[in-house]
Amino acid sequence: MALIRAFETRVGALYRTSAIPGFIHTSVGQEAVAVGVCQALRADDWVATTHRGHGHCLAKGADVDAAMAELFGKASGLCKGKGGSMHIADAAKGILGANAIVGASVPLAVGAALSAKLLGTDGVAVAFFGEGAVAQGAFHEAINLAAIWDLPAIFVCENNHYAEFTDSRTMSRRETVAEIGAAYGVDGRRIDGNDVEAVHEAAADAVERCRHGDGPALLEAMTYRWQGHYEGDPQAYKPSDEVDEWHARDPLVIARARLEERGVAAAVELDRIVRDAEERVDAAEAFARSAEYPAEEEAFTDVYSA
Repeated sequence: MALIRAFETRVGALYRTSAIPGFIHTSVGQEAVAVGVCQALRADDWVATTHRGHGHCLAKGADVDAAMAELFGKASGLCKGKGGSMHIADAAKGILGANAIVGASVPLAVGAALSAKLLGTDGVAVAFFGEGAVAQGAFHEAINLAAIWDLPAIFVCENNHYAEFTDSRTMSRRETVAEIGAAYGVDGRRIDGNDVEAVHEAAADAVERCRHGDGPALLEAMTYRWQGHYEGDPQAYKPSDEVDEWHARDPLVIARARLEERGVAAAVELDRIVRDAEERVDAAEAFARSAEYPAEEEAFTDVYSA
């Protein structure tokens, strides 16, 4: 979580100085969801994510240098500098990729789960998506397929209360995303998305059931994005008292306090973890800045058409 926080904070700062091109959507404040879920997965499991996907990729094991280089558009990036922030991927780590299409992670993960079942493996596929994506038809089609085929798919809704600039609590008469699962015969649970232990416990349970052939699961992780929808968003739609309330529920602070209370780690050790994460991001930035841009002829490679 410290690494993701350091990476996202740095990326936001770099974007504001025009060092990083394109658009940036950071996940500051949502780190516990990415870490809690991905720590329950194996290296050969799959994840599909959203436009706000850096944290998921890092939690699943993406190389920090290559991830930063990708955002800089450099040839040594995860996607040779061609994907950028919203299309970052690493198939070798089971990362199907970020996606600029709302809800597109869901059918991608269901396809990966179907492949695991057809191949007879015990692999699991996770779809990360926001609560706004449940209005997409693809979400409902995919979760229904996963249910009727008993696929090893886990649907993880990061409910951060806003679908772009709209308060998602005004978008539906239902009270939770988790309750949608019942309509398709899928177990749905709402969890505290800022408590990494609660997330991990729920994810580990869902993973175990998937590996045993018990079908898909839906987890609704309640969290909050500290930044705007995109870097530079003035966030005029957010009440100031709400922002303050969620800042007080910082997932890193919650985890740190628990570790100290249990005597697992002393303050000096936890401070070192934060410093190490920041230094790791320093190195990644230096790597990305010094890396080469793709050659002109690379514009014609890795390009496919139907």
